[in-house]
Amino acid sequence: MLPSYVLLDLETTGATPLRDRIAEIALIKYEGDQEVSRWQTLVNPEVPISGFIQQLTGINNEMVANAPTFKQIAGELLDYLKDTVLCAHNVRFDHGFLKNEFKRIGIDLRQKVLCTVKLSRKLYPQHRSHGLDAIIARHELVCASRHRAMGDVEMVVAFLDAARQELGSVAVRNAAEALLKGSRSLPSHIDAHLIDDLPETPGVYIFYGDTSLPLYIGKSVNIRERVLSHFSSDHASTKEMRISQEIRHIEWIETAGEFSALLLESKLVKERQPIYNRQLRRERQLCSWRVAKNPAHAPVVTLLQMDEIEPASIGQLFGTFRSTRQATEVLRKIAEDHQLCQKMLGLESGKGACFAHQLKRCKGVCAGKESAELHHLRLQQAMTAHQLKTWPFKGKIGIHETQRFNGKSALHVFEHWVYLGSIEDESGLEDIANAKSDLVFDLDTYKLLLKELNKPKVKIIEFE
Repeated sequence: MLPSYVLLDLETTGATPLRDRIAEIALIKYEGDQEVSRWQTLVNPEVPISGFIQQLTGINNEMVANAPTFKQIAGELLDYLKDTVLCAHNVRFDHGFLKNEFKRIGIDLRQKVLCTVKLSRKLYPQHRSHGLDAIIARHELVCASRHRAMGDVEMVVAFLDAARQELGSVAVRNAAEALLKGSRSLPSHIDAHLIDDLPETPGVYIFYGDTSLPLYIGKSVNIRERVLSHFSSDHASTKEMRISQEIRHIEWIETAGEFSALLLESKLVKERQPIYNRQLRRERQLCSWRVAKNPAHAPVVTLLQMDEIEPASIGQLFGTFRSTRQATEVLRKIAEDHQLCQKMLGLESGKGACFAHQLKRCKGVCAGKESAELHHLRLQQAMTAHQLKTWPFKGKIGIHETQRFNGKSALHVFEHWVYLGSIEDESGLEDIANAKSDLVFDLDTYKLLLKELNKPKVKIIEFE
């Protein structure tokens, strides 16, 4: 598959590398497609193994009590990993645990990695599931010790053998090399060690050039993968190429999930004004239509600038427009499509019936042929597609987000679509819940929150 690689699997005490520990390691090392060595060991995790993990893996506290600690086997493991590619099924999980275990003993693990889940997706795009159980079923493999480290490694070996037989060795090798290409296509001025440090977790990344002004701020559920994509596709657009050529330094901030990353990206772009973030950093002088409550009021609609809008009244507004001209054009089109009176809408001045009524394109509220109440009702119906959402809660809410891989947690607090801030633990809950602040409507936040609230499993806390 590759010139030199190690197929590895870990059994752990849980799913969070920052908190949980390794309980078993198994690996098989290959040169070309020839096995040259294999190694496995139980590891004393120095923390208790939960009943769930014991039941899943069959590894109990008594089995690891006299096993070596990770520190004791770290040197031998490094010898196996030296100058090779670490391959694993969901390598992000195994690599994350190894990096944290080595970090605890003062070693910075720098390792090329390849995920066999991604390899399966690339080789078999017609299939939806690429977990190990799905692969075992798909290729009719037989596993004697599922959820034990060497048993799972042997299943990955069997999968690769099956793929070579079905698709050919060349196809498997080409797919593996394509997955590794991103890490080999860095610009010459980018230090590879900096890329090695990038986490495979959600968050925001910041590109800098020769100055302290950011070039670009982005977000991703996998910071490392997204940053590498900038370099692997730098030929795809002039913008990507320019960013790639100008980068001298990269910073990142890990978050509790994708929603946290989206909020942070929006906030940082507006604060720091990076050169290449044109969409989010653009100053939005937006405006919106408000329909008068009195049907006879003339004009019956008023255009409000965003800084005039009270967030609590968002549900009474229609549309968000970049300019007065755009807002007027949209309103005029609505009037034409629904035979509304352009005089009542303030789109035409003068006395008497409007011009559209003379052309039989207005139902005649301006000529006494239609009541103001009926015209008002038709106007509201016509504007429904543009109506902003009413805040669906009594007051402030919090959206809770957790990321088990990096152990981060966040509670994002909102009121009337306005983002008030985030806290990482309960110590700041009372302060932010009781905070008094001027609510300023932001369209980007509105759209992000609206999308998040529509997700089926979003965790919402309503404050009294």
